[in-house]
Amino acid sequence: MKNKKFNSTIKDFGNEWDKFDNEKISNIELKKIFNNYFFIFPKKIINKKKVGIDIGAGTGRWANFILPKVKKLYILEPSKKAINVSKKKLKNFNNVKYFNIEIKKINKIKRKFDFAYSLGVIHHLNYPEKAFKLIRKKLKKDSPFLVYLYHNFEDNNLFYKYLWKLSEVLRWFISKQNFLVKSLICDFIAAFIYFPLSKLSKIFLIFFSSSKNFPLSYYKDKPFYVMRNDSLDRFGTKYEKRYSKQDIINLFKKTGYKNIKISTKRPYWCAVGYN
Repeated sequence: MKNKKFNSTIKDFGNEWDKFDNEKISNIELKKIFNNYFFIFPKKIINKKKVGIDIGAGTGRWANFILPKVKKLYILEPSKKAINVSKKKLKNFNNVKYFNIEIKKINKIKRKFDFAYSLGVIHHLNYPEKAFKLIRKKLKKDSPFLVYLYHNFEDNNLFYKYLWKLSEVLRWFISKQNFLVKSLICDFIAAFIYFPLSKLSKIFLIFFSSSKNFPLSYYKDKPFYVMRNDSLDRFGTKYEKRYSKQDIINLFKKTGYKNIKISTKRPYWCAVGYN
């Protein structure tokens, strides 16, 4: 039953990345998001002598910024549909190698890496601890692993948390629909909830020093395309797990990582640990 649910999640993400291949968003906008994800990642690691791995690469949107700077990048992506999108996006690079497998089969790749990153993937797995261990075994000594995991709103007020709990009811219903239906519903949510609230948060900032407790304020400067993509990612996914800062530290430590650091910039939580 668990495998059936996981295969359904892979299919959902394949459909999502086929729809949102990121070709309709400028590289400037994508680079801004990339920089936020990689804010705490050691920049000296990304150079022409290094070989890394992008775990759950999706459309290859982040690999697109890594590939020009490294010797080689391996792409691991369980969805065949998504990996075809990334192959199209990255067709001009000859230093990329693709593996259409999930994380639990990463040992099929017979080499170790200078760095690894997995952004927005592991919180959709029912084996996060095992995933962290498998990834660490593929890293060279003292090599970094960058991860982005959904946060549990520990720093937000009660109103924000209750609002999120309410949204969980919506996700439970929407995620069970077929892709066409859930896609249309999520586009509606992006247009009539994400967009207006994100713009209202700018007004909120005039009167308050922080907008962190204003719903969807993260999107105040993001293109509508990103809102549509993230709405589908949020409400169309059947399984997700959320983490506190301490949860992430514990996950890294329990699986053998050291020198753990968590980013202070959105999106939360980006964290890095070393083998």
